[in-house]
Formats: sequence, C-alpha cells, structure tokens
Amino acid sequence: MSEGGLEAPTRHPIDWNDPDFYDEEKLDAELRRVFDICHGCRRCFALCDSFPRLFDLIDESKTGELDSVESADFKPVVDACTLCDMCFMTKCPYVPPHEFNLDFPHLMLRYRAVENKKGAVGLMDRQLTETDRNGRLASTMPGLANWASKTGNGLTRGVLQSVAGVHAEAELPKFYGKTFTARAAGGAPEVNTEAPAHGRKAILYATCFVNYNNPGIGEAARKVLALNGVETEVGYPGCCGMPQLEHGDIARVAANAKRTAAYFAPWIESGHDVIALTPSCALMLKFEWPLIVPEDDPAYQDVTRLSQATRDISEYIVGIAGKEGLAPGLKPLPGGVTLHLACHARAQNLGPKAAEMLRLIPDSEIDVIERCSGHGGSWGIKNENYPVALKVGQPVARRALEQSRAFVASECPLAGKHVVQGMRTLDAEHTVVARSVHPVEIFARAYGFETEED
Repeated sequence: MSEGGLEAPTRHPIDWNDPDFYDEEKLDAELRRVFDICHGCRRCFALCDSFPRLFDLIDESKTGELDSVESADFKPVVDACTLCDMCFMTKCPYVPPHEFNLDFPHLMLRYRAVENKKGAVGLMDRQLTETDRNGRLASTMPGLANWASKTGNGLTRGVLQSVAGVHAEAELPKFYGKTFTARAAGGAPEVNTEAPAHGRKAILYATCFVNYNNPGIGEAARKVLALNGVETEVGYPGCCGMPQLEHGDIARVAANAKRTAAYFAPWIESGHDVIALTPSCALMLKFEWPLIVPEDDPAYQDVTRLSQATRDISEYIVGIAGKEGLAPGLKPLPGGVTLHLACHARAQNLGPKAAEMLRLIPDSEIDVIERCSGHGGSWGIKNENYPVALKVGQPVARRALEQSRAFVASECPLAGKHVVQGMRTLDAEHTVVARSVHPVEIFARAYGFETEED
C-alpha cells in the first residue's frame, strides 16, 4: 500500500496475551517509532489534544527532535487520547497495510494496559466507570442521585470534584428509577403487520447508558421499529466494557465480550438482528471485541457472529428504508435539526446513517456537524480534562449556535449533552435549547410518538 492509497485500512488483533505486549522497553521503542512518524506528518494536528501535546513536546525539546525527549514525558500525550479512532479512520495515511503500520489509538491502549497491569489506574477512576454498579445503585434513589450530581449544587459537586476528580461544572447524566429493561418487561409495542418490513425480528442491546440514564431512547426505538413491522425484544447482559477499555483493562473487556456474545448467541441463531442503541457500544461489538478475543478462544465464534449480526439503530432503520421501505406516517418537524455525528459512529465506517435517517423525514432541514464534541466518555468530565474538552468541542458548539435549529441531536448522548453545555457557555443571551436528543427520538416524533423529553 502506498501513501494515499485507496485500500481499506486493516486493524490487527490486539495481542494482549503476549508478554511482549507489556514489555516496557519494547513499548517505548514502538512509541518512539510512531511518534517520530507523527511528528514528521502532522495531519492529525486538529483532531484532539494528543497531537498538539506531542508536537509541542518535541518542538520544545533541546534538539527539536524526539531523541531529546524523555520517555516519562510521553504520558500527557497518552492521557489526552480518548480512543475515538478518528486518526486511524479518517486522517492517517500510514495505517496498515501501509508498511509503516501505524495504529495510534491501539498504541495508546497498549500504554494504558501496561499502566493497568502495574496498578497505576487510580481507585476513583475505576469507580467512576463501574457503570452497571453505579446505575443499579442510582436507580434505587434517582431523586437523590440527580440532586447530588446536578451542576450548581455547591453542597455536593465540590465534594465530588475533590474526592472523585469530577469537575464541578461538567454536566452529568441523569438516572431513572425505572430502567429500560424494567420498562421493556412490561410489554412490547404492538407490531404493525401491514408494514413492508413485517417479519423482521430484532433484540435491542440496551447499553448501560440507555438502560440507566436515558430509557426514552430505547422506548423511541421500539415504537419506530414496531410501526415498521419489526418484532423487538430487549436484552442487557452487562456493559460492553468501553469504560474499562479506556483504562487498559483488556482482560475485563474480553470477559464482557465472551459473556455478552454467549447471551446473544441463541437470539442470533433464532434469526434476530442485534441492535445497539449507542455508537460506542456498537463499535465495541462490531470491531473491538473480535480484535480482543483471540481466534483460538472457544468464544471467538460467538463473538464474530455477534459482530456480523450487530447494527447501529440509525443504520438499521436506514436499511429498512432501502430494502423494504418505511411505513407511512412521517410528518415534517418545524425548525430543523442540528445533527452532530459521533466519532464512534464515524469509526464504524458505515457512512452518516443518522443524517440519512433524519433526511427520510419529509421537508426536513438537517445541518450536519462532523467534528469531535470533545467529551470522550468519562475523559471529559475529569478535573484535568474538562477545560480541554470544552476547547476541543467549541467549534461544534459555535456552529450549532449559529444554525439555531429547533433540535440539537447526537447519536452519542454524552456528546450531545456536552455540545449543549458548550453552547450555553458561548451563549450570552441564554437562548440555548434545554437538552439534546438522540436521532431516533426525533424520528419517533416525526411519526407522532411522544418521547421521554415530553
């Protein structure tokens, strides 16, 4: 493959079971090889804060080259990476099969895996990303949890900032007393047997965020699918492990992958499609898990079957529209939509499916912003990262303000919340919409369904 070639990039398996993976001298040699190439290229300068930090580190060194940079100074570069995959997917001309064989995000993951193995990941960082445990606890007392985590609560947010390292101004997701799985247990929407796609069957992977923090996304998806003839079930064997991946705990991610793949295997065998409701989880199921679970593992077959059966919710609805056709009933939504395309949706390499879906709404005005929101999962709420997260996301917030549409939407609910917070920060007249919504919630509205925000 030549630089600028048109071949599809190749992602190599993550060989985390090999002792060499954790060899610090070999890791340092690979970091230096890759950083030297990045320093000479600089195409990724505007993607995230990792690359400006790297280039400044080298430029300000004694020789202006990597040879005079201490390895201990690499950590801030690694810490700024949110594992969004955008450098690998959209910018880097040296990804495999190019002979330079660059995979910057997975190299940052390797560094974090070494840190994790050494016990260098802090206790509070681990506790913040225990999404299932935290969600279960908060759902038993959502009023108290939401009061304590609300921005502006001087009594609790200062404590959270000093103890847990969560910036006092960072908006945090709400919790609900009745989770999506609990709501789903009450029954499914009636399936429209006259719809062109009638006969499809799908099981919705609830994801930790939708289950505990925004059940309305799942309910909107089920309503839209039922109207379009799709019989749905809801399943949630546990978190996909993306929060643990951010900390380099690859063994735990592999365990989550095996458990979840085994859970969905009978559903796939019975002809059900698997639909992920947030793009980070879809990315894990489709792409990361098959690279993490070794091919000689007995669970690998289930993991690859799940990868092949998984669709993002926007991708699935666009697929229905293209193959069978949608059920009638979509109505225009006045005011238009500003749509942020989440990085983990872009990294799935499936095209702007959320935009395609919303453009199926008659007379729709859709403004698309294809740029990082700056949030990066749990990364953007931390004390040391929150100001950088706002800075990185400021161009998105500014464009959304300028467009002044009735809806602000993102496939990633955390990114959407962060964009709206950025808009409020820039908005001197305080005219910003109250919240962001998921594109499937907008699609449900266009079909006349009430959604959670109502």
